[in-house]
Amino acid sequence: MANRRILIVDDDRKAVEMVRLYLERDGYKVLPAYDGPTALQLARSADPDLIILDLMLPGLSGLDICRLLRQESEVPIIILTARSAEDDKLLGLDLGADDYVTKPFSPRELLARVRTVLRRVGEKVDEPSEDVTFNSLTVSFRRHQALVDGRPVALTPSEFRLLATLVREPNRAFTRLQLLEKAFGDDFEGLERNVDVHVVSIRRKLGFGQDGPIKAVYGIGYRFEAG
Repeated sequence: MANRRILIVDDDRKAVEMVRLYLERDGYKVLPAYDGPTALQLARSADPDLIILDLMLPGLSGLDICRLLRQESEVPIIILTARSAEDDKLLGLDLGADDYVTKPFSPRELLARVRTVLRRVGEKVDEPSEDVTFNSLTVSFRRHQALVDGRPVALTPSEFRLLATLVREPNRAFTRLQLLEKAFGDDFEGLERNVDVHVVSIRRKLGFGQDGPIKAVYGIGYRFEAG
């Protein structure tokens, strides 16, 4: 945690200061930004370890910032938004965000999400060395990459871990909680309710709908159907 830098981007200065107090109390160094252009400049020059990003910003939207950063960086991004509709959440995840928190929010919950995402990206997980292929989908554990018909798919780290968990044990039905425990270890606070949104995003990015290999298991969760 020492010297971890977190960029907070929100035009609500009171919200930034409230979050800043919680993060600094937990040992993080905080960089504030109150508009889109400043946020993008700091994201590029200050090399933060994580970005908390509001969507509605003056000068440049949070979605535009997320889109631009994902073309040049894998910095973890938590979207902070008043938009709670599933389509808005999916759009953020499609653009490469690792998680989202809806307003109004608890600073303690946001702090838990920050810890979770930072621990997750810092973990080194033993992965199979061989690529695994199911029809048009190839999952490369070594490269941490999914490909469809040989073309890389831009999954976020969270999405790849969920997909990899399903692929490692094909045809097994996982509960949402089991998926989170296997994908992220013990650091899954607040994420269980997001599994469905992540799965929809993974299906969309892979070009598979509900008829694809990631099947919903009624009353349980999900499984990866391997033929």
